Amino acid sequence: MFPQLFHIGSFFLPTYGVLVAAAFLTALVLAGRLARRAGLNPDSVMNLGIYCALAAIAGAKVMMFLVDIPYYTAHPDEILSLASLQAGGVFYGGLIAALLTAAFYIRKAKLPPLRTADLFAPGIALGHAIGRLGCFSAGCCWGVKTSLPWGVTFTNPEANRLVGVPLGVRLHPTQLYESLAELAIFGVLYRRIRQPHADGAVLSLYLMLYSTARFLVEFVRFHEQPNPFGGPFNTSQWISLALWMIGAVAWMRLRKAPIAKFC
Repeated sequence: MFPQLFHIGSFFLPTYGVLVAAAFLTALVLAGRLARRAGLNPDSVMNLGIYCALAAIAGAKVMMFLVDIPYYTAHPDEILSLASLQAGGVFYGGLIAALLTAAFYIRKAKLPPLRTADLFAPGIALGHAIGRLGCFSAGCCWGVKTSLPWGVTFTNPEANRLVGVPLGVRLHPTQLYESLAELAIFGVLYRRIRQPHADGAVLSLYLMLYSTARFLVEFVRFHEQPNPFGGPFNTSQWISLALWMIGAVAWMRLRKAPIAKFC
């Protein structure tokens, strides 16, 4: 709805970028506080968050190109265009890149892997909730047409120019669906991490909850690329199913793991 906070000449400050920065700082501060309460080095944990954020930005962009290879093959000049650089990318690509970076840094810094991952899960959910508000402001990640009373209509020509969102059409507010889901997930995870739990339990719970929310939202989200394998599920939904299975298997195994207290 408001893709630009302000502009001076050709320069403008994107609302999306400001909210994503706020999301990152919120998640980072929360992880640092939880690390201190868990008896871990908050500096190492926050450094890990910074490295993961940089990897997530790169991974989200790469996934954005991969899920729409035909378009970027036909329009290679768009890969480094301003529109592509300003686009948020695909969240799952960022998540996968961040997880790989985390695995490398955690081993190098000699942090307990599962306990450290648990510390980031609530912050990721809260940060993602804030970040999706940025998507809503920019108009990206929009939904399919709807006649439901809570449908939203984008009218800002700048949003259409920057991200291609259709104007004057009532759409599912998929950005808000996901933001509200992530806010609820944050509440569940924050409550869980303050209770005695096995290392990795909070992360596995996050994987199950978020993948479920994302899987459902994808049914009403607009996609230009066809679904892979010719079936009813798109790429993000297949990834959601895989992550849900990983989270569920981990959750089942951790039921018998030693329970740690969170101070």
